[in-house]
Amino acid sequence: MARSVWKGPFVDGYLLKKADKSRASGRNEIIKIWSRRSTILPQFVGLTFGVYNGHKFLPVNVTEHMIGHKFGEFAPTRTFYGHAADKKAKRK
Repeated sequence: MARSVWKGPFVDGYLLKKADKSRASGRNEIIKIWSRRSTILPQFVGLTFGVYNGHKFLPVNVTEHMIGHKFGEFAPTRTFYGHAADKKAKRK
């Protein structure tokens, strides 16, 4: 179920402060965040966030087409190595 329109997008408060501070300084450094549940806002465009995936921080460069999505969508938490090969089929 989608979030109610009247509530607005969810963004952690500290994330807004970090983004404003980064814009004011003018330096393009990675902003480390743990809030995968936060929505990407238009004021985040052009910034680089390090989104934590449970193991390390993955750099996410925010572009216009990402607005409205969640940060967690761009930092996968699981690695797929493929299905195990069938040993019987190999021996033939």
